Amino acid sequence: MKAKNKRQFDYTRLQIKILFALIGVIASSIFALVLMYFFHWNSIGGRWITQIAADFLQVGFFVVQNIYPPFFILLVLLICAGLFFIIRAFLRYVTKPLSDVEQSLGMLLIDNSEEIRLPEELTAITQRLNAMKQTLERRKLEVQSAEQRKNELVVYLAHDIRTPLTSVIGYLSLLEEVENMPLEQRKKYTHIALDKSYRLEKMINEFFEITRYNLQQIQIEKMDIDLYYMLVQLTDELLPILSSHGNTTVLHADEELMIYGDSEKLGRVFTNVLKNAAAYSFPNTEIHIIAQKIEDTVTITFQNTGDTIPPEKCATIFEKFYRLDEARTSDTGGAGLGLAIAKEIIILHGGSITVESHEHLTSFVITLPLNHTGS
Repeated sequence: MKAKNKRQFDYTRLQIKILFALIGVIASSIFALVLMYFFHWNSIGGRWITQIAADFLQVGFFVVQNIYPPFFILLVLLICAGLFFIIRAFLRYVTKPLSDVEQSLGMLLIDNSEEIRLPEELTAITQRLNAMKQTLERRKLEVQSAEQRKNELVVYLAHDIRTPLTSVIGYLSLLEEVENMPLEQRKKYTHIALDKSYRLEKMINEFFEITRYNLQQIQIEKMDIDLYYMLVQLTDELLPILSSHGNTTVLHADEELMIYGDSEKLGRVFTNVLKNAAAYSFPNTEIHIIAQKIEDTVTITFQNTGDTIPPEKCATIFEKFYRLDEARTSDTGGAGLGLAIAKEIIILHGGSITVESHEHLTSFVITLPLNHTGS
């Protein structure tokens, strides 16, 4: 009831404004009628109307002449009263759609699937409001999904951090408690503690990576890049990781191949994709890197042999916080940001990144514009 009164109060000022405008028009009309009465209808026009009324009523001319002025005034008053009620009804009719629209705006914030309905004359507004409602509901679901996945990731990383931390504390405690521990055993425990510490450092860095990814927009600064040299340098830098799995890389690229982009950001993309290929390749297999010019684009393909990725996972592999193999994340997986960030960087370059997987062969295909139009 209060909401209804509030809506009526909200439009009272509008109604008063329109009312005063119409009253001004009516007052001007009445003033014109009064002038016409005194300067025309009270003389020639008045005698003419009086004679017609006397003939119609079959009474004397002077009898009708005596009742003409008050009759005219009464007629004007009746017209004014009629106009007042007509204007009142007109104002209610004009402002009713506004009330309907206001009520519909409130429905945008209501969490339900009910469509907004307005009179037929407001079809365009109805369609726009329903589109806005659907957009708001979709964005709300996206935010809830992202928040849920982020919370799951935090729990997941917290569990991963606790595991190496427990190992580090356990082995360091043994080293402290057992004073006469054999040198080989002490060396072994020290190595395990150091290895787990590196793992712990990596997980902590991933927490910072999540924060940076969410709080800042990636900025790119483009320049001409020697793609062949970048890929050679990349394989050299990742040699320890590749060697630990027994993997090797085979580069297929023209030594003169150039691209235009942000060398640091693209280097990060290629590193993430190659590390992902190494993590999920079968041991002692080759990873092929194929870079070639196709018309006005350059494609860089990272191809590895490993477990086939199901189609439904190929469709979500570039989502933020997604990790392909939940069972292997403690040893091989990261925070699930690498491929998501890689996709964003490639899109900012005006390119695309896709994945195909069949018969144990997985290919990540990156397409970049050859010229400077992507800048």
